[in-house]
Amino acid sequence: MNYKEDFYKNYALQKEFLIGEINRKSPIEMDLSGANLSGINLRGVNLSGVKLIGADLRGANLSEAILKGANLSGANLQDANLREADCREANLYEGNLIDADLTKANLCGAFLWKVKLKGANLSATSLCEADVSDADLSFAKLNEASLIGTNLVRSNLAGAELCGARLVEANLCQVNLTGADLAWANLTEADLSGANLQEANLTNARLCNTIISNTINQQRELVVGIMPRSFN
Repeated sequence: MNYKEDFYKNYALQKEFLIGEINRKSPIEMDLSGANLSGINLRGVNLSGVKLIGADLRGANLSEAILKGANLSGANLQDANLREADCREANLYEGNLIDADLTKANLCGAFLWKVKLKGANLSATSLCEADVSDADLSFAKLNEASLIGTNLVRSNLAGAELCGARLVEANLCQVNLTGADLAWANLTEADLSGANLQEANLTNARLCNTIISNTINQQRELVVGIMPRSFN
């Protein structure tokens, strides 16, 4: 059965058909590249390894879905709900996640090069060891997010909220942090070489062994304070 051919014939039955196919097949066998799945409800569905290259998932509900190893490169996930989704090692290269909700999602080891996350909510999200280089995270919410060992080289984090974020050993070289809120963030051993810190809030941020050479900031130097024992 050529399910992809039938899939595009009748848009009215498209989403109902997809749910049936997911229940019948192993997700890794499915290639839904370019499919129009806008507004679909796939909450909690196992989509591990599925191909969704260039798919339209605007406003889709993927909360608690399992997208481990899925290929979503070039997919449109604007306004999508990915709360608590498992996106470990997923490929989101050049994906559009503007204003998406990724609260408490797991994106460890994910490939997010050149992804658009402007205004997205990534509060308490785990991005450990993920590649988020050359990405647009301007005005994104990353409060309490875990970005340990994350590659953020040349990304735009202007106006982003990173209160209490864990950026231990993160690569923040040449990152734009203009106006970003890094209060109480843990930047231990992070590399901020060449980063733009103009108007950034670093109140009570931990800067233990942090590399801050050639940074652009309004202050002559960054003052490292003594952190309380409870600091993460």
